[in-house]
Amino acid sequence: MPDEEITIGGRSYEVSCQPGEEHFLHSAASLIDAEAQTLLSQIGRMPETRMLLMAGLMLADKTAGIEEQLRVAESRVAELERTIAHLRSAPAQTERVEVPVIPNAVLDQLAQFADRAEALADETESRAQKDATG
Repeated sequence: MPDEEITIGGRSYEVSCQPGEEHFLHSAASLIDAEAQTLLSQIGRMPETRMLLMAGLMLADKTAGIEEQLRVAESRVAELERTIAHLRSAPAQTERVEVPVIPNAVLDQLAQFADRAEALADETESRAQKDATG
């Protein structure tokens, strides 16, 4: 087991870890050291055990908050996945467009107007030809 030196709150410690886990050890030590540095800047020098205990509790508090955020996010993701699955399984909805229907009586009336207009046009044309010739 490799021995690694870590520094927390200005104090050095020799710690053993499994081969290949050195990076994780140093990352964890950095997190604890950040909390210890916060404590030292606010309170000042304190006994080693108390500093480590308080730093650990502060990290545990942050972890609990993050776990709660993760739980809420996972719940929201599950809800969105259910919505997506429901939308994918639902048949495609077509939009219904209604076109107004013109009543037959109106169509008949329009046809009569058209016939009368054509008759008047024919009569006007024939009078114009009669006046031109005669």
